Amino acid sequence: MKKLAIGAVAVLALAAGNGAFAASGGIAWDKAPNKTNDLGALQNGAKLFVNYCLNCHSAAFMRYNRLQDIGLTEQQIKDNLLFGTDKVGDTMKAAIDPRQAKEWFGGNPPDLTLMARSRAGAGGTGADYLYTYLRAYYRDDTKATGWNNLAYPNVGMPHVLWELSGERKPLFDEKEEHGHKVQVFKGWQQVTPGTMSPLQYDQAMADLVGYMQWMGEPAQNTRVRVGVWVLLFLLMFTFIAWRLNASFWKDIK
Repeated sequence: MKKLAIGAVAVLALAAGNGAFAASGGIAWDKAPNKTNDLGALQNGAKLFVNYCLNCHSAAFMRYNRLQDIGLTEQQIKDNLLFGTDKVGDTMKAAIDPRQAKEWFGGNPPDLTLMARSRAGAGGTGADYLYTYLRAYYRDDTKATGWNNLAYPNVGMPHVLWELSGERKPLFDEKEEHGHKVQVFKGWQQVTPGTMSPLQYDQAMADLVGYMQWMGEPAQNTRVRVGVWVLLFLLMFTFIAWRLNASFWKDIK
């Protein structure tokens, strides 16, 4: 019930816009650590995704049993990542009913399966954006949810991970540009502690983003490995073909 309550608040906030992951201005994106080959990080990211994201957002193109690719057994998936009547072969569906969400709030939260691939922009990759976004929330009492985000100003989604991160306040320097004073973000000040230290929270968000990045293309690592061997084979075959060609034509020359 607690998860559904958190999810309902998130959906209510999302109804005002196009979802929490649409970038419109904001601070420069931080570089996300690449954790798509770290099985431990991917498993932790999957746990965070199921516990905090699946309340409202679905991953309709990902099945639970695909998590075996990151080292989880079928029994571990059943024991730790499935809710209610879900089966290990099911796709990852949100806890809230999409039809009810649309009826109650006017819109459904976006599907997250390909979010890490779709949010690339001039500021960096989709993973960079998500990593920055998840670490850029701050308290703003002027907003309906009580939260705002430096990576996505006026964001509709509340900070559902605030218990982990605690409450932080952005700090700014003031400088003059083209005759106007502007505020430049310089860092964060911890106001109230969370269950994680700032470093632990950053690492957890890196794990979550790494999982979302992996989820967008689970076969990517296999594809890259196979591609390397294919290129090595073609290089070797090219050398053989070159030497055969020279042998065939040497007498004619």
